[in-house]
Amino acid sequence: MNPRAGPTAVSGQASVEAVAGTVVLLLTGLVCFQLLATGYAASLADGAATAGAVALVRGEPVDRAVRDALPGWARSRISVGTGGGSVQVKLRPPSLFGPVSERLEITSTASAKPG
Repeated sequence: MNPRAGPTAVSGQASVEAVAGTVVLLLTGLVCFQLLATGYAASLADGAATAGAVALVRGEPVDRAVRDALPGWARSRISVGTGGGSVQVKLRPPSLFGPVSERLEITSTASAKPG
């Protein structure tokens, strides 16, 4: 221990460690939130694609069925495509940072056959 270092130096180090620990804790929380939001978006996209496939078989509007299967916040964050008897839904999960949301876009495809 440095003989000139007194109680002030030790408490200064503790303050730096507390600030660094708080930052790490906040970043960990943000990452966990993003993982949960992405998982929830995947579940929503699956359900919406299935609803769209059912509508396709019934001859109903697919886009409307997909949007009706989603909560309000997600309706503006999707794109819907159809082709070959399947419905593809792309959903951007909620995120505090826009570019992160675009990179984590979820794609779900559902197919259905009449019968």
